[in-house]
Parts: sequence; structure tokens; C-alpha cells
Amino acid sequence: MDPLLIVLIVVVVLAVAGGIWFYAGRNRGGQVPPEVSAHKPTSADDVLLTPPVEEAPPQAPQAPAATLERPESIPGRMQRLRSRLAGAGSFGKAILSVLSRGDLTEADWEEIEDTLLTSDLGLEVTTSLMDELRTQAKVLDTSDPDAIRTVLREQLLELVDPGMDRSLNLTKPTPADGWDGAGGEPAAAVLMVGVNGTGKTTTCGKLARVLVADGKTAVMGAADTFRAAAADQLTTWGERVGVDVVRSEKEGADPASVAYDAVRQAAREGVDVVVVDTAGRLQNKAGLMDELGKIKRVMEKAAPVGEVLLVLDATTGQNGMRQAQVFSEAVGITGIVLTKLDGTAKGGIVVTVQKELGVPVKLVGLGEGADDLAPFDPEGFVDALLG
Repeated sequence: MDPLLIVLIVVVVLAVAGGIWFYAGRNRGGQVPPEVSAHKPTSADDVLLTPPVEEAPPQAPQAPAATLERPESIPGRMQRLRSRLAGAGSFGKAILSVLSRGDLTEADWEEIEDTLLTSDLGLEVTTSLMDELRTQAKVLDTSDPDAIRTVLREQLLELVDPGMDRSLNLTKPTPADGWDGAGGEPAAAVLMVGVNGTGKTTTCGKLARVLVADGKTAVMGAADTFRAAAADQLTTWGERVGVDVVRSEKEGADPASVAYDAVRQAAREGVDVVVVDTAGRLQNKAGLMDELGKIKRVMEKAAPVGEVLLVLDATTGQNGMRQAQVFSEAVGITGIVLTKLDGTAKGGIVVTVQKELGVPVKLVGLGEGADDLAPFDPEGFVDALLG
């Protein structure tokens, strides 16, 4: 037989035998070539020994961090509001216009007097100012607008009385003030009062912003328990600047109790000031005025009330005077907050309310903005009246 043919037959036989041996070994659980095992496990043991792939647990979406508002600084408020005061009762400009005519007739003087009376200065103040203006007009050249303006400015500034202390009493009480030292250190207490519709609750919220802008901590008390919306409104104001609000979840709850709780919480938290809002009430409702006195008395069981601020709508003019007198008798007003002292107000109410009550205008509001409340500036107010 041909040797080449013999070699070919041997190779074929060996190849067939090798294939048979491979498949037989696989069926007996033998080793599988590495290139096969690299693709997938070949037995149950191999499956169990393969480490499972762990999936990361789903994470709950995180709520965005609350961002507190940064109230406008006190100097910035005063500068901005001073410019707005230019529209707060233009009687000064009207008087200057008449005085600048020179050689004033009796009709001119009557025009000046009418302007003063319609600007809510009141009869007594108007008479006094008219006498002084007539006297000065005799010794001055009334054709000199600067000289006239100087005289009128001096007279108006004297009426507004820049010497009155307009700072808020925010000094924390001491044991000598009637505090027994229990339950923490009391905060300076501010009680806000007024009739319906003066913007009292809004003013409380704006006052909290003033305090925060001045670097003080505060708590507000929602003692207007007759309107759930009032407590909600106060809470919204507080949340914007990080000021807690003490309120009752029960509508119609005892307002004195809420006020007391606010004072106590302020003491526990060690804050600087507690501001308590009260329900608006008409001054001719004796029962409601008595309730206001009760609120103050209950608050003073925890700490003295350093400020009782009456919120007055400047546009009410002389109608607000009777309100102020009754509130002062009921709770002892220490200061006035005049709201809406813009172009619709006549301006003279500032002089009248101070003269009648003997207490200063401490804060004024001139707009709807969150930071449209600032300390009252007598000189800025008079200069604005004179343009």
C-alpha cells in the first residue's frame, strides 16, 4: 500500500478519536476548555458561585433647601422711603407757592389757612402756624423763596418735634422689671393694636423683617384668633425670614392665652423680641377694648410689655384721632405706626396725633412692598413736604 495513503488514514482516525474523547469527557463532567467557560457557567455550582450584581436602592428625591429672604437694611429703607415721602401730603409746596407771590392779600392768607386745615393739622395747630407765618412775613421779603422756605421748614419741624424719642424699646426685661427669672430669659415684648383695615397684621410681618434686618431674632404671636387667615398670613411672613409664629389651631381661642404662649416660647428660645398681633376692633366696642387690656395684663404675667404700638391708617386723617385716644386709654400706647403715608395721605396727621397723645410716630409705611416700613425721620418728612 502507498505510504502516503497510510499516513492520511492515521490522521483521520486520530481526529475522529479526539472528537469522541472530547464529547465523552464533557458528558462525564470533565473540564471544559477555558474559551468555553469564559462565556458562561457550565454547572449549577458555577451559577451559585457567580456573585450577584447588586442594584443601588432608589433614592427619594430631595426637597430643595428653603432659602430665607434677606430684608433690606435700615439705612437703605430710610433712603428709599424718604424719596417716596415727597408725595405724602403736598401742603408744604402749596403754602410755599402762595407765600412766594409777594405782597400777600387777605385772600392769599385765607388760602394758606384752608390748605393747612385740609391737611389734617387741626384747628389749634393751624392757628398757631398761621400766626407765626404772618409775623415772619412782616420782617422778611416774601418775594425771596429761599427765606420763606427756611421759615416754613423751621415751623413745621418744630411741630413734628424731632426731639421725641422714636426708638423702639427693645431692651430685654430684668428681674427688677418684674420678671421672676423662671422659664428662660424673657424677650422684649411688642403688642400691636388698631382698628380693622389699618394693615396691622401686615405691619407685624414687616416689623419682623425690620428686626431681622437689624440683626435681631424674633417670635411672633398670632393673637388674632377670630380670623384664621390672619394666623396664616402671619405664618407666611415669618417663614420668609425664619421667624417662628405661635398660633392656636382652634379658631376663636382665647387671644390672651396665645399671647402668653408666645411670650413664654420666646423666653424658652432666648430670642430678642416677641411681636404679638391682635384682632382689629372698633374703638366704640367696650367689650373688645376690655379684652385688649386683658391681653396686655396676661402677657405681663410672663414679662413686661415694653412697646404698645397703635397702627393707624394715615388716610383716615382726623377720624383716626378718636381711635387713638380710646386705644391709649385702654392699653397705654407708647408709639404710632402710620401706614399708607403716601400720596393719598395729607401728612398733617403726623403732627396732630403726636400732639394729642403725647407719643411719637415711630414707624411709617409707604407702600405694599415687603420692606416698605421704616423708622420715621422727622427732617426727611418735612423736607419731603417742602419738595
